[in-house]
Amino acid sequence: MDPRATLIYLLRHGEVVGAETRRFIGHLDVSLSPQGESQSRIQAVRLRGIPLTAVYTSDLSRARVTGAIIGAAHGLVPTVVPALREMDMGRWDGLTGAEIAERDRPAFEQWMARIGEFPFPDGESVGDLLARVWPAFMAIVAGHDAQAVAVVAHGGTNRAILCRALGVPLGRLLAFGQDYGALTVLETRDGAWRLRVLNESPG
Repeated sequence: MDPRATLIYLLRHGEVVGAETRRFIGHLDVSLSPQGESQSRIQAVRLRGIPLTAVYTSDLSRARVTGAIIGAAHGLVPTVVPALREMDMGRWDGLTGAEIAERDRPAFEQWMARIGEFPFPDGESVGDLLARVWPAFMAIVAGHDAQAVAVVAHGGTNRAILCRALGVPLGRLLAFGQDYGALTVLETRDGAWRLRVLNESPG
C-alpha cells in the first residue's frame, strides 16, 4: 500500500441482541450480543499489527462497544461521532419486514422499489444519511493524512460512505455487503479512493 495514503479500516459493529429477528433497528440503541463481542475481539486481533492512530465510532452502544474492543489493543479510546450513527428508520424502527408490509404495505413497496431514493416514513432517505455522514467522515480523513484509522459504524452508514467514495449510485448501495463485525478497508490519496478490502468477516 502507498505509504503516503490514508487508510480507513471501516468496520460494521458486531452482531446485536435479537439479530435473528431481522428487525429494522436504525436509531434504536440495541446492545451487542455475546457473538457480537466475540466478532469484535477477532477483528481486534486481526488489526493488532496495524499502526492505528485513532478509532472513531457512532454514538450508538453497538458501535461504541465494538470500537472500544478494537481500540483497547492499541491503547486507544474511541472518539464518538454522532453523525456516524445508522439511518433513521422512522416509524419502522423496531419492526420486521413482515410487520411493516402488513401495517404499511404501499410505503413498504415503494421503499423496496426505490432503495436509495424513498425515505423511511418519518425518517431519512439514503441521501439524507449521506448528507449527514459524509462531512463527518471527511473530517476524520482530513485529520489523519497518511495515517491509519478505524471507523466503526453501521450497515447503512458504511454503504453510503462506500457509494460516495467509489462513485457508485446510491440506488446500488446494497451491492456492498456489510455483515455484522465485517471489515472493509479504503485507501485515499489526493482525493482519489481505492477499495482494498470489502466485507471481510471475522469468522
